[in-house]
Amino acid sequence: MINKLVPRMQAKTVYDIDLNALRKAGIRGVITDLDNTLVGAKEPVATPELIKWLSGVREAGFQVVIVSNNSKERVSKFAEPLTIPFIYSARKPMNIAFRKAMGMMGLAPNQTAVVGDQMLTDVLGGNRMGLFTIMVQPIALKDEGFFTKINRTIEKAALTFMKK
Repeated sequence: MINKLVPRMQAKTVYDIDLNALRKAGIRGVITDLDNTLVGAKEPVATPELIKWLSGVREAGFQVVIVSNNSKERVSKFAEPLTIPFIYSARKPMNIAFRKAMGMMGLAPNQTAVVGDQMLTDVLGGNRMGLFTIMVQPIALKDEGFFTKINRTIEKAALTFMKK
């Protein structure tokens, strides 16, 4: 079980992800978390830097779907101006949203990467589905909600255990 918490790749931010390496690995689609992965949890819209990055991801031939545990209001206000398909109230790490996102892109697990900032939702859910998991550092820890803070405590314990 503990190995399901280990991402295949780690990056400081989404901007540090090597898209060429993903393409060489056969990845054609990216499922990405929203809060603290693309922007801080309280940032309502994409930054100019993120808009440029997402454009580059698409120009490189990747499809993108945002999969978030957050509300429809939060996710739609962010994703719709970017014309990025999205799934809200995803209930990650459960499989259903990951399956739905792959269906939206018409891709298989071995063609799909998942990018997120949490081991217990993004990495665990992606690994359980056989996706290429990429963990980024959270953007704004101070803006996280109650349950995310609990997850972070569990993540710290898991990391300590894995180091032993």
